[in-house]
Amino acid sequence: MKAGIVGLPNVGKSTLFNCLSNAKAQSANFPFCTIEPNIGVVNVPDNRLVKLEELVEPERVLPATVEIVDIAGLVKGASKGEGLGNQFLGNIRETDAILHVLRCFDNENVVHVDGSVDPVRDKETIDIELQLKDLETTEKRTDKVARAAKTGDKEAQKELAALTKVKEGLETGISVRAIELNEAEREEYINRMQYITDKPVMYICNVDEAAAVSGNDYVEKVKAAVVGENAEVLVLAVGTEADITELDTFEERQMFLEDLGLDEPGSAKLIRGAYKLLDLQTYFTAGPKEVRAWTIPVGATAPQAAGVIHTDFEKGFIRAEVIKYDDYVTYGSEAKVREAGKLGIEGKEYVVQDGDVMHFRFNV
Repeated sequence: MKAGIVGLPNVGKSTLFNCLSNAKAQSANFPFCTIEPNIGVVNVPDNRLVKLEELVEPERVLPATVEIVDIAGLVKGASKGEGLGNQFLGNIRETDAILHVLRCFDNENVVHVDGSVDPVRDKETIDIELQLKDLETTEKRTDKVARAAKTGDKEAQKELAALTKVKEGLETGISVRAIELNEAEREEYINRMQYITDKPVMYICNVDEAAAVSGNDYVEKVKAAVVGENAEVLVLAVGTEADITELDTFEERQMFLEDLGLDEPGSAKLIRGAYKLLDLQTYFTAGPKEVRAWTIPVGATAPQAAGVIHTDFEKGFIRAEVIKYDDYVTYGSEAKVREAGKLGIEGKEYVVQDGDVMHFRFNV
């Protein structure tokens, strides 16, 4: 699963990407520094994994991961191919969620592509370009479906009604994710269109160090502007976070955070937020060789969870042995959980819960 970092040129996207992935993408004070998208695989911070490692003492520990993509900056006219528009829009279409970076700090030494700081205007610039691209996609599909609808095709008529709602919404500046559609319309007609503005989004307000904890007026304006979007807003001092990652020891990083009044790096909150944004959750396997976090969609069944380990596990699924994370911690080991009668035996219909510690029985 991929989350794409987007924004206007020179708002801190590549600095954020470096901070998250330590991949050291090129970062500089001029537009279009990033041309080809940089990709990093980022560990999802999870204290439960640390606790399981303490209890089990395995040979190795493997955390869950999210793929983060740093995409080239977008400018006005991108939907018509301006700047790196077509490439940008192609790259963002391949992601599952959007991390939209907005500049929310004043610094005359850092160039802004539009000459002044206004995060709401910047947001709207990108929104409009993405909406125009989605409108183009809608119009192409509508032309095709309308012909079938005129012949009396009931299914085509239903799809045309859904597409019309989308077209009208986009034309008034509403992203697809915020357009009122019923569940059937979304599932049967809209989801398959892979609309860019239908992807879940998190707005990252890039502030200076002084605003790292409480934000600033720019942040408040962003929050007011996204009220109707059902979107996440995260305040992050990207430059400061980058400085923290450069420190050599955990102790030094913690001291830096405490001086700022933070309990953990904002980047950790962002990664967990991206994981949640993608509608993902974690289950664990725990044994002497390995303690591991596995990524599954929220709502996955036990066989589907088993299939993440190996397709044969899903095909030959017999049952799952499930320990709740809190029970594992309370009793201290799998053996003691069994003795206490707290180990559950679950079948094919079991819906996995976040934090379940699981062992699968299967036969191929």
